[in-house]
Amino acid sequence: MKKEKGKDSYREAGQSLLEFIDRSPTPYHAVSELGQTLKSAGFRELDEADAWDLVPGGRYFAVRNGSSLAAFVMGSKPPETAGFKIVGAHTDSPNLRLKPNPIYEKNGYAQLGVEVYGGVLLSSWADRDLSLAGRVVLKSGNGLPVCKLLKIERPILRIPLLAIHLNRSVNEKGLVLNPQTHLPPILTFAGGKPKSGNALKDLVARETGTRPEEILSLDLSLYDTQKSAFGGPDGEFLFAPRLDNLASCHAATAAFLDAGGKNPATRAVVFYDHEEVGSQTAQGGGSPFLKDVLERAASVSKKPREAFIRAVARSLFISADMAHAVHPNYPEMHDANHMPAINKGPAVKTNAGQRYATDGVSSAHFETLCERAGVTAQKFVMRSDLACGSAIGPVTAANLGIRTADVGNPMLSMHSAREMAGTKDHGDMIRVFREFFTAKLG
Repeated sequence: MKKEKGKDSYREAGQSLLEFIDRSPTPYHAVSELGQTLKSAGFRELDEADAWDLVPGGRYFAVRNGSSLAAFVMGSKPPETAGFKIVGAHTDSPNLRLKPNPIYEKNGYAQLGVEVYGGVLLSSWADRDLSLAGRVVLKSGNGLPVCKLLKIERPILRIPLLAIHLNRSVNEKGLVLNPQTHLPPILTFAGGKPKSGNALKDLVARETGTRPEEILSLDLSLYDTQKSAFGGPDGEFLFAPRLDNLASCHAATAAFLDAGGKNPATRAVVFYDHEEVGSQTAQGGGSPFLKDVLERAASVSKKPREAFIRAVARSLFISADMAHAVHPNYPEMHDANHMPAINKGPAVKTNAGQRYATDGVSSAHFETLCERAGVTAQKFVMRSDLACGSAIGPVTAANLGIRTADVGNPMLSMHSAREMAGTKDHGDMIRVFREFFTAKLG
């Protein structure tokens, strides 16, 4: 990643992000990609079930469930004297996920039953060239299941909308989709050879180079096969799926690796699964995953428990999740004094109900980082008459007792199958995170 500021470096960062997104249709793929990037940079993967032998300056990462990852570089000073500097994001995005027994036949078609994962903008998934990706669980010789990633590159599914001739009032009354009856995508014709009931398992077996009888279970999601792209006359926009929140994962990782060199503090990134459904899982933001990793990092001290508590008191956690940019067609949906714009810098997110963990001090920390990086910061708060979303900031702050700032780059079409953000914003967020990882706390 180039460290200079300019159109070329913004374009390079944006291109790297778009390629990462296209390779990462599911959290499993995203974590696999991030793990390979870390290994290429000299990081060593640790198993949570093993004893960890950590040394100053050591570069490590751990993976939980194949869908969450935490990486850290041990500081040159003990954690209790220099603290932790952490950026967190999430690997999951709203989508449609297959039910355990998904195949059923209806009016001559074989279709797949799906569940809605997270706050999906349902209409955005219709009339798109869809496919399947995720994790296939297989039998093994030793009786323990093994997992294999699957990404079917070609379009195999479609959710066709009802023609306007059969739904004349749709443009006046709006499109209403029932997840149970209107969202099952068409896979193939019913009653073919092999029988449509086996069509999915046969397809997965072919794609993974296995036999149907070896397949124990499937953790599969639908994804849009359209490639990510730059948009606008000068490539000023990013058009892609899963910008929320793979863009934050990418920015944090790029800055984390760019920072390099020695630093007194122990620096870390954490990327959780299941943020879009509440974070309360073993690999979600509400889990002890990050706490477990940081406690083990502090175990190098003679009094590890005290060292961990002291380290947290000296630390800052930046929760990075995309923010709502003001929509030119719906400006009334924003508070008049808080209207973040695309390519105008990251937004600091606050909420009186603590849906975001930012307070005055953590906001000042982040805004100072922006100033040092030569980046303008914006402010975001929801209208007082609208419900506010949340992020991993509050649950992480509660789990660790750590000072936290919730921030994010402004975007449009959040939770759509295709989203829109700013190329310059992405490069600027990398600059701010790099400043965080290289500067001293306090």
